[in-house]
Amino acid sequence: MRAIFAIGNKGKRYQLNRHNAGFLLLDMFSASFNFELLPAKGDYYFFKSSSNNNPFLLIKPSCYVNQSGVVARQVIDQFSIAINDFLVLVDDINLNLGQFRIRKSGGDGGHNGLASIIYALGSKNFPRVRIGVGKEFTNGSMAEHVLSNFNEIEIIELKNTFIQLIPILEQFLIGGIDGMLDSYSKSKNV
Repeated sequence: MRAIFAIGNKGKRYQLNRHNAGFLLLDMFSASFNFELLPAKGDYYFFKSSSNNNPFLLIKPSCYVNQSGVVARQVIDQFSIAINDFLVLVDDINLNLGQFRIRKSGGDGGHNGLASIIYALGSKNFPRVRIGVGKEFTNGSMAEHVLSNFNEIEIIELKNTFIQLIPILEQFLIGGIDGMLDSYSKSKNV
């Protein structure tokens, strides 16, 4: 079983925040395939299905960013998901808006949600898609920046990035991280 897990903050107040780029991508991915995320018994919403006989889950926690690890651990334990089949979608202030990076593993990069997941899983060896949200902020205002909303022009740019990412995420569900990376490298060479 494979899972795509988005990091973000619950609630309408945070819906269009930079910190919710992972949620926004998962929402657009789900909508593009008419997948409806439903409440689970744990602290998350989910969609469960299969693609080419490969079962998968889409997970959207109903907690705050800093508690993402608790939900990640619940999901991995409940569905017996291998850590390399657990893809995390996360915002990244070190990437410009419109950029993204795919990694098989890595550190938290100063992101509290990733730090929470690394702590809860006892490993940093899970794949992730880092979504650029820009780094245009002054010293000491990083929290304000990630909790600020995207403006209308930024939302258009973000959606264009997501359009590039949707087929790549689909490849993760079919072929795991290696299939996803292969699809990504082919799309870069077109």
